[in-house]
Amino acid sequence: MVAESGSAGDKETGRVEAFSDGVFAIAITLLVLDLKIPSASPSARLADQLAKQWPAYLAFLISFSFIGIMWINHHRLFTYIRRTDHALLILNGSLLMGVTVVPFTTALLAAYLGHPGQDVAAMVYSGTYVVIAVFFNLLWHHAATGKRLLGRSADMAEIAALTKQYLFGPLLYLVCFGLARLNVTASLLLNVALAIFFALPPKPAAVRER
Repeated sequence: MVAESGSAGDKETGRVEAFSDGVFAIAITLLVLDLKIPSASPSARLADQLAKQWPAYLAFLISFSFIGIMWINHHRLFTYIRRTDHALLILNGSLLMGVTVVPFTTALLAAYLGHPGQDVAAMVYSGTYVVIAVFFNLLWHHAATGKRLLGRSADMAEIAALTKQYLFGPLLYLVCFGLARLNVTASLLLNVALAIFFALPPKPAAVRER
């Protein structure tokens, strides 16, 4: 059942956002656990030991940025979504499940980057974003179709622009997934490019804010 419009609907949406924000915050915090303090050793300089952990630093930086951008997009969706129903809660929970996996795939990538098996680690890493992108699309499609769960004043041009932007996600992250098998560096660079793309607001919203 769809929550009633007005204050009741806004309250239910607020609870969904608050819970989601907590999950994003925990996931982004867990990333730092993969940054280890080198053990003291008389035969190795601390600077050298720190430098050897560059894959962990790189993976942390990329994933921290990605989760932050996913949070931005989640917040962006819920500036339009004003009501909830059971399907929305299920889809939002499925999306958050993907987010919680990111610290694991980040640790996996950090452990294998530059070593045999890095292609598989990069495929698992990109595969996680394929799943997340699919659930972002499903959640938005469910809410936006016929303005089912959107506010009455939602602009149709902005909704269309956001829908169009999100449609690229699953396919392009799938390209990252396949590319990881051939060239891990290229796959990660494409992931970064996609993150930048999705960090940008759709054009109608940008024009409106000027």
